[in-house]
Amino acid sequence: MSQNITETIHELETMKKYPKELFFKGNLGLLKRPKVSIVGTRRPSAYTRQFTYTLANALAKRGVCVVSGAAMGVDTIAHEGAGASNTIAVVANGLDIRYPVVNSNLIENIESEGLMISQFNDGFRATGWSFVVRNEVVVALGDILVVTEAQLNSGSMRSVEFAQKMGKQIFVLPHRLGESSGTQSLLEDKEAKAIHDIESFVSTFGCAVADDVVKDEFFYFCQKCPSVDESIQKFGDKVYEAELEGIITIQQGIVRLN
Repeated sequence: MSQNITETIHELETMKKYPKELFFKGNLGLLKRPKVSIVGTRRPSAYTRQFTYTLANALAKRGVCVVSGAAMGVDTIAHEGAGASNTIAVVANGLDIRYPVVNSNLIENIESEGLMISQFNDGFRATGWSFVVRNEVVVALGDILVVTEAQLNSGSMRSVEFAQKMGKQIFVLPHRLGESSGTQSLLEDKEAKAIHDIESFVSTFGCAVADDVVKDEFFYFCQKCPSVDESIQKFGDKVYEAELEGIITIQQGIVRLN
């Protein structure tokens, strides 16, 4: 049974209209992490499949939560690359329906380990307009938007329009001539930046953390490079303890992970 989110999610305040209702299954703690939205075509090339997975996996290793729409193609690969416990899936139907059916196992894993979100009551089946509404939430939740492959006039390019209105940075994978006309157009018009090296790109989110290291709320908070005052107000002496242990560095009033 899905539950209603009663708390305000500040990222969604960038939407044209804040959702009247939001339902969820899973771990709301993921909303506190740095988040990257990844979207793209339902029929990605082998190149896109490889690098979408690599990108999502590299982000997750840095404590970044990947946000996508649980659809076939790029969405699925992004969720799988990040792992169920590091992903938020926003869907265009009620949470009692696992759609698309081919992703039932993936969605079930995200329900138990990650976070599922929907604006729609149980029993609601996806329609054309509900996918558009879903896309806006996917974009709003992320700190940035990554489009790994998209054709002009596709649903992914509608997500780009949302990102532009919200003032979010947009990144794309570079493609060969004649491929991914939508992302190529964004690069040509200088409306997006290309990710030429995944490790270099994800390094802006901090250092990779070994799988056996417990990544607590303090770790995710510091990923956002907060001010010292904000950090002390939230965590008190733990900030100075972390500095002494070499976990963080304080420079010009800003806390950064080492």
